[in-house]
Amino acid sequence: MITGCSKAQNSATGPSVAVPGKVNLSAKNVLIVYLSRTKNTKAIAEIIQKAVGGKLVSLKLEKPYPENYQAIVAQVAQENSIGYLPPLKTKVDSIQQYDLIFIGFPTWGMQLPPPMKSFLSSHNLEGKTIIPFNTNAGYGIGSTFQTVKDLAPSSKILEGFSTRGGIERDGVYFVMEGEKEKQAQLEIQKWLQKIEILK
Repeated sequence: MITGCSKAQNSATGPSVAVPGKVNLSAKNVLIVYLSRTKNTKAIAEIIQKAVGGKLVSLKLEKPYPENYQAIVAQVAQENSIGYLPPLKTKVDSIQQYDLIFIGFPTWGMQLPPPMKSFLSSHNLEGKTIIPFNTNAGYGIGSTFQTVKDLAPSSKILEGFSTRGGIERDGVYFVMEGEKEKQAQLEIQKWLQKIEILK
């Protein structure tokens, strides 16, 4: 089941996280790649960009998913069952110039969304530092962070961030505004300091 973008789990970790090392942000070229259906993950990506800078890239498919919730749930379940990686319309030029890559996505059916699997599978991320961030409907990160690690085995994966977003199934879409947005900003600041991206 697709859940739009858990109660804030600032240190949503799991077996996939590496022990963070000191990151000298000034010497890094930062890329923030995100997938967002209800714009909650996009809002988190923008908060991260304000904190650390870098280039923001929204993942788009060559053939967009259907707007209907039940239709996309069925399509994504089928793609996951056969391991299908949907072709991306989004191209990241010269990915080798980026050292630090934030990867943002909602939890879909407790898994990493197929478009993000496509992105990770189609780029050489060897030697990169990857930092996942996630929005979900309250069920947590599922296997998403572990899948990021599995698809980027030659990268350093830092501790990820997860927060509760919308619940598309229940008709709750964009929630990253007002007090919720302020709360997310504070949580992200603490997380970035914890993983030593910010002082």
